[in-house]
Amino acid sequence: MRRLGKVSHYAKQGFLILRSDWVPSLNSPVVDKGLTLVGTVKDVFGPVKRPYVAVKPRVRNPESYVGALLYVDSSRKSKPGKSKSGKAGRSGGKRSKGGKARRPAPRKRG
Repeated sequence: MRRLGKVSHYAKQGFLILRSDWVPSLNSPVVDKGLTLVGTVKDVFGPVKRPYVAVKPRVRNPESYVGALLYVDSSRKSKPGKSKSGKAGRSGGKRSKGGKARRPAPRKRG
């Protein structure tokens, strides 16, 4: 578990904004001091030395975390069964159930 930073404010787009001393990985789980899951890292922006981190909250009242210290919990994993690309289990080629088939290539004129 590594300290991520202090929550500066709750943005109207629905993110908790923190100031950090290091760059965390995207989609890393974020917890509070009681190890309660607060949300996940969705964006890192600003200067390299002290970046801002946008956390997408998964709690009912995210405004209550303004001023609180949050941490990245490296022992927690993201949801099992989901791959990074989001295309696990799909086979290439034409779809068979309910999806549209691929269109053929256009004919050459001339």
